[in-house]
Amino acid sequence: MKVPFEKLDKAFENRLRLQIMSMLVVNDRYDFNSLKELLDTTDGNLASHLKGLEKEEYIVVHKAFLGRKPNTTYESTEKGKKAFKQHLDALEQLIKQQKNK
Repeated sequence: MKVPFEKLDKAFENRLRLQIMSMLVVNDRYDFNSLKELLDTTDGNLASHLKGLEKEEYIVVHKAFLGRKPNTTYESTEKGKKAFKQHLDALEQLIKQQKNK
């Protein structure tokens, strides 16, 4: 049985993107600062990975103001959730295959 490598999504090859999607799939929304703190990363690094996921239409960005302070939150899309699940399923198959060798 061959591993379905075509189901592995390049968008999730980076550890940070995998972590971002993990958090957004199980939570409704996360704001930028909370993601930055939880993932222990820099503003620039987080912003570039969020932009990459947004470009793939895996997440959607919501910009608002809380009082006078800007607040940016992120949420996974249905497309993103489906792609993430397919990626995890393909990884699981790969692991199972390696165990059976």
